[in-house]
Amino acid sequence: MIVDPHGQRVTVMGLGRFGGGTGVTRWLADNGARVTVTDLQSRSTLAGPLREIAPYVDDGRVCLHLGGHLERDFVECDRVVVTPAVPQPWDNPFLRAARMASVPLTTEIGLVTERVDRGRVIGVTGTAGKSTTAAMIHHIFEGLGHRAHLGGNIGGSLLTRLGEIEPDDWIVLELSSAMLWWLAPWSARVAVMTNLRPNHLDWHGSMRHYRQCKEAIFRNQRPGDIALREADARGDEPIRLAVPGEHNQANARLAIATTVRIGLDGAAAADTLGDFRGLPDRLQLVAEQDGRRFYNDSKATTPEATRVAVAAFENPTAVHLLAGGYDKQIDLAAIVELAPKLAGFYTMGATGRSLAEAVRGGHAEYCETVDNAVTRARARMKTGDVLLLSPGCASWDQFENYRQRGAAFRESVEKGAKRGVARSTER
Repeated sequence: MIVDPHGQRVTVMGLGRFGGGTGVTRWLADNGARVTVTDLQSRSTLAGPLREIAPYVDDGRVCLHLGGHLERDFVECDRVVVTPAVPQPWDNPFLRAARMASVPLTTEIGLVTERVDRGRVIGVTGTAGKSTTAAMIHHIFEGLGHRAHLGGNIGGSLLTRLGEIEPDDWIVLELSSAMLWWLAPWSARVAVMTNLRPNHLDWHGSMRHYRQCKEAIFRNQRPGDIALREADARGDEPIRLAVPGEHNQANARLAIATTVRIGLDGAAAADTLGDFRGLPDRLQLVAEQDGRRFYNDSKATTPEATRVAVAAFENPTAVHLLAGGYDKQIDLAAIVELAPKLAGFYTMGATGRSLAEAVRGGHAEYCETVDNAVTRARARMKTGDVLLLSPGCASWDQFENYRQRGAAFRESVEKGAKRGVARSTER
């Protein structure tokens, strides 16, 4: 049964540093609910997301309880909306208290799926590649003239856009393992899984539980529904893409196979992906200047992610790598080992100096900041070269988050291009 939030007292558990709870908070308040937002983080830590809901706080529709939780917020309300990032919610004392008080629990994605036709929903999950695959499916729809909406773990809350969704529209949802735990026994009519590897064991407690949650996307389907895995989209012919790497070829094949299963033309679908430039901060092509390409992979916050990013390019000797950042006290040897194979290696942030010092033979340059690194790399780049921001470290030493770091990279690239144009004009 769909519940109208008008007049209800609703607690939103978890605003999140990336603002995961802002969309549902705005929607609830706009629909007449009296909302309490509670988060373990402080007001200063949540400054960015709080700006998005400031008008609602100012006019009294939203109340804030930050820096900790109060049990009364969970038992003296009509409903609790939980951010899926809350780990092991089955054992959380505040959620246990809500259950004991018979207070219904839901999530933003649960409120969305209650209000849309599951027959028009494509759910995409997996350990790696689910964001890109979901975005590619959405890109194919739009490229072939079909209305589609991207949401879930990507693209922002669809709650605030429900009025835009028409009966014949497609809805593409990226679904995390935590979201799928909350959604059971619901599932999309079209279910897609990219792959399954160990991940998020801090949330699930075991690989077995993680696998069970992921597999629920298929287990909870109905007869006649469509299910696709990576193995259902094999192929030898490369797809023309702007985003590099075999992993993106696999994502593209799965996206095309998904749209073919619902009746679209495969060749036409493949053609649309030629101008798919990637997701922000995930091997995203942000510029092409004078035969040189610039990629933003700020989301790469582990050495393994950086290694995969470099491997996406056929010729590492044409790659200039920007790496370094917040010190998570993890072994960065995998990044150091890349340096001698590259056209250039530029380090920054808290780990930048030690990274540069660990590289022998003068193959590294400590630049301290993203802007310095872009400037120095650009001066050495040749036609056909690639500048890749793939830090292998978190961003918290110099930035609020990886998105802000990616934005700083893009700004530096754009600024360098303008300087180049100015010099050409002066000549």
